[in-house]
Amino acid sequence: MRNRDTALQIFLAGVRSVLPEKLITDILSLKGQVLVAGSHEISLGSVENIRVIGAGKASAAMGHYVECILGDRISGGHIVVKYGHSCLLKKIKVTEAGHPLPDENGFRAAREIIDIANKASGNDLVICLISGGASALLADLPGGLLPEELYIVNNLLVRSGATIHEINCVRKHLSAVKGGQLARAIRPARLITLIISDVIGNNLDVIGSGPTVPDTTTFADALAVIEKYNLTGDVTRGVLNYIRDGCAGYHPETPKPGDLIFEGTLNVIAGTNQAALRACKNEAAKLGFRSYIIDTGIEGDVDTVCESILNTAVSFRNNKDIPKPACLLYGGETTVRVTGDGLGGRNQHLALSAAIKLKDIPGITILSAGTDGTDGPTDAAGAVADSDTFAEASSMNEDPINYLADFNSYNFFRRVGGLITTGPTYTNVMDIVVVIVE
Repeated sequence: MRNRDTALQIFLAGVRSVLPEKLITDILSLKGQVLVAGSHEISLGSVENIRVIGAGKASAAMGHYVECILGDRISGGHIVVKYGHSCLLKKIKVTEAGHPLPDENGFRAAREIIDIANKASGNDLVICLISGGASALLADLPGGLLPEELYIVNNLLVRSGATIHEINCVRKHLSAVKGGQLARAIRPARLITLIISDVIGNNLDVIGSGPTVPDTTTFADALAVIEKYNLTGDVTRGVLNYIRDGCAGYHPETPKPGDLIFEGTLNVIAGTNQAALRACKNEAAKLGFRSYIIDTGIEGDVDTVCESILNTAVSFRNNKDIPKPACLLYGGETTVRVTGDGLGGRNQHLALSAAIKLKDIPGITILSAGTDGTDGPTDAAGAVADSDTFAEASSMNEDPINYLADFNSYNFFRRVGGLITTGPTYTNVMDIVVVIVE
């Protein structure tokens, strides 16, 4: 088996380990009149209605397995997912909407979800399903802002190189539902949130912009992010004024830790990148590799991360005391500041950068891909490259360096080979990098 194929097999083993079927059935069960969620037990004896709401790329699949467990006990609900990530549910309405930029479907679904939250009574139980993508999908328009204004600020942030923590800080303060505000709407009903984490550190207030957990950030923090990335002249006046008015106290802050609205709420993490990496490690060991989880929190500039990964791979290759073949594993989420007009995503960009650096370094294969099956605005999850990639491109009169400069990694790998295409996986625990060292 070629190392490129082996790297893909290892990656897919990680993805399979965090699919909603496994995650939800492992963490949620019904024992008579008692619902078990992780280590918590909730009596359903006095519950009048169970409603299921949610947002994120994995939320519809999560909803399917919640329906399998609770069946006719579910009174209804509404979930919003990215286009192509839905599945048919019996009790819960599903809406497909725009991601990473919100669209009208997302705004409409958010209104319906908020309506369900507001109508929940003290004898009801609301189960909220959150996964990566929820920030963009659960879209609302506070303070009379226009949809176009949110499109602009989201697009600027996504392309600026800002971290997901910074992006979601701004999103929370341009919303009346994110940053714990959905929990405020649900009260006094009981609330359980099941979460698949797509952020480094698994911070509950960052995953999906934390609609059901206390928020530690402020309007001032959101303004600082916009200023840090020199976006004050690019976002609309309405957005800037809304955030500045929030800083001045004219808009209510997101609810903070200790707020009484979070009494009776339960947040349970069902899946993480670390779990996926452990599955990758086990698969690599089965295939005969000495496998190592090197870093579970890669972040920052994609080119800097690529350089660090390859330096480590070369040191492993050159160290005669380390048995070969070896498999090095990384998880996290890099950022890329897009300045070209090409098509691609952070994983394909990392793989292309690696292909250039590996031109004269045989014996190393690197795969970088998103566990959700999509990388940037493309239909690929990522790409795989090795020392042959540059030579194969040259034989086709294609220049990898020009493709990299134009941020056109998707079209490079589409022409030369190396794209990883899985389709929607119905989960999302950030990215995985698989490095094989001979």
